[in-house]
Amino acid sequence: MNVASTNIGQPVSRIDGFAKVTGQAKYAAEPHPPGLVYGVIVNSQITRGRIENIHDHAARAVPGVIEVMTHRNRPHTALFEKSYVDDLGIPGSPYKPLHDSKIRFNGQPVAVVFAETFEAAREAAMLVQVDYEQWPHNADFEAALQQKYMPTKTRSNYVPPRSRGNASEAYALSAVKAGGRFHLASEHHNPMEMHATTVIVENDGALTVWDKTQGSQAVQSYLTKALSLPRDQVRVRNPYVGGAFGSGLRPLYNVFLATLGAKMLRRSLRVSLTRSQMFTHVFRPEAVMDIALGASADGTLQAMIVKGVTDTSRFEHNMENIVIWGLINYKCPNAAADYEIAPRDTYTSSDMRAPGAATGVNLFEMAIDEMAWACRMDPLAFRLRNYSEIDAMHDMPLTSKALREALLLGAGHFGWHGRHPVPGTMRDGRELIGWGMATGLWDAMFSPTSARARLSSDGRLHIATAAADIGTGTYTILAQTASEAFGIPIDGIDIELGDSTLPECPTEGGSWTAASAGAAVWRACRSLREKFLKALARNENIPDWAKQDTVTLEAGVVQGMQGNERRVLSLSDALSLMGQDSLEAEETAKPGLWGKISQMRKARFTHSAVFCEVRVDQELGTVRVTRLVNAVAAGRIMNPKTAASQIRGAMVMATGMALHEDSLMDERVGRFMNHSFAEYHIPTHADIPDIDVLFVDEHDEEVSPLGIKGVGEIGMCGTAAAIANAIFHATGKRYRNMPIMPGA
Repeated sequence: MNVASTNIGQPVSRIDGFAKVTGQAKYAAEPHPPGLVYGVIVNSQITRGRIENIHDHAARAVPGVIEVMTHRNRPHTALFEKSYVDDLGIPGSPYKPLHDSKIRFNGQPVAVVFAETFEAAREAAMLVQVDYEQWPHNADFEAALQQKYMPTKTRSNYVPPRSRGNASEAYALSAVKAGGRFHLASEHHNPMEMHATTVIVENDGALTVWDKTQGSQAVQSYLTKALSLPRDQVRVRNPYVGGAFGSGLRPLYNVFLATLGAKMLRRSLRVSLTRSQMFTHVFRPEAVMDIALGASADGTLQAMIVKGVTDTSRFEHNMENIVIWGLINYKCPNAAADYEIAPRDTYTSSDMRAPGAATGVNLFEMAIDEMAWACRMDPLAFRLRNYSEIDAMHDMPLTSKALREALLLGAGHFGWHGRHPVPGTMRDGRELIGWGMATGLWDAMFSPTSARARLSSDGRLHIATAAADIGTGTYTILAQTASEAFGIPIDGIDIELGDSTLPECPTEGGSWTAASAGAAVWRACRSLREKFLKALARNENIPDWAKQDTVTLEAGVVQGMQGNERRVLSLSDALSLMGQDSLEAEETAKPGLWGKISQMRKARFTHSAVFCEVRVDQELGTVRVTRLVNAVAAGRIMNPKTAASQIRGAMVMATGMALHEDSLMDERVGRFMNHSFAEYHIPTHADIPDIDVLFVDEHDEEVSPLGIKGVGEIGMCGTAAAIANAIFHATGKRYRNMPIMPGA
């Protein structure tokens, strides 16, 4: 679909920025209804076993305490397991909070203390004593690898990778070989806004649930099923989300317990998690990948063999596509991949920004760098030699692929031609300088989404969809889309998001919201525009000049000619003359609309090329990232300012993956031990250099109705590998474990 660009593509500042910096934007833990009750969760101190007794007498004696809710006195919840499967549910047996006495992971909620003040609830929670029968457990990833498996019946969307040729034989015959075992540590979600839920009991008994979630309608569906509540009695709101990155894809135990508590007490209440409690769930799975690459003497890939394992809980089978990315991205006649999961006695590992690809792309790109060095080839030249114009794993054409252009653009901007090929030869004083690079790859997804557009009597355009803005700029790009589609300035548009009562939208994630919600808003606005112009043409109260075919709707006014004079009619006056309080249109965007989307016939990806400079202190072994450049091919860029911001944020997270973040497990007690910012290291301003984000001009009329590919994840894919590869170039030493620590 060809659309003349006016507002779309402009670096518009966030329209929600003022509300956020002035405190007008309300987050999940901020609504404060009268008589609010505070809930504090008591977490299990053991990893596996059974509750024998709960001693809550001291807790109940604390002034202000209302109730201590446990599995013994909680209200009725659904009986059948299927009622607890959420919309993005992981195969297996879903965790059911306070369901019974069984302990499945360390930190599992065993009680919730409700009090008139947060301080009273917190004090009482510390006084709850629990007697356990402890059972043997395993939280060690290395030990879990001995029990790795692939579920046979999983209700999963996981699709096994496709092999081609005879990889084992080709590898054995290859002139040059490289690879080994690569490892990624677990990483925990640490968004600025911690998980919290405020449940407001309305006068009619209905519940308004403010939750830190990426999908209001998914949470509504989960609560109504799990707690046997009428759907029309539960409204979920998340208009503002203080960062999520996948941590809010599934309904978490805080929203279940808060809503269950409101059902029990029939009072409004809030349950907020502490930073330490955030480490009891939502973490990227630990992973290993065994990679074997074979090439001919001229650097042409002949064989790729990838075997991967990630961890999961005992009760659910969490699977990620970690082994497919190299098979898709590189031309190689012989390729094979295998994937399994390893069970641990923890909560289920979960999606974290670019799930699967953040692990698989980065580890594979480290192996590719090893292969380039083994062939004595420049890493960029090696990638260009083995460049694939298609999805090589599925032997499928792509809607577009401008990775070659991204590689050349990024290399030119970075000055890659000045790189000395021999590791350890570039230095400044006692610092070794290294230049590394990697390619990135992520799905360009599109999901069915609905949106409503309403023109009100004051001439303002109201846009509504249940999509969430998790800090990515969704409010802004939807306003830009609506402005262009309808013909009205951005400051005349109101955007309503994050409410389960709004038109249906899938849970925000996977970099599909800009393409999907954008298409829905475009359709709704074009439909409303057509409806408005037709109403003008047939209404007897409208001036004749405004009924002509040449009339235009631009800049928020109806414009036309009466003789030689230009006439203007405001939208509010037009509605008034028509006797209308408002006009409304609701539309749904689905794959295949406009007859140009080839989702069933072509593969769709976003691509990137990342270039990095590091400085390594030769004596201390410390690493400084001093330059980062990312050239991204992501179709049509709706807003280069917010898009570049998303990519920079992902690259900061990827820097944490490469050098900082490691969720350390004490296998003896089955608990992640570094559960605070004092001990769990994330990058700070001092760790991050200026990051240059470049966009390749990529036109793609097939990937989505507006030619959009999402950019939320692509910054994670390749950045950590580029850092690791730069460290090799600086030191001559290969690191296959991330994060890379001094002295490792």
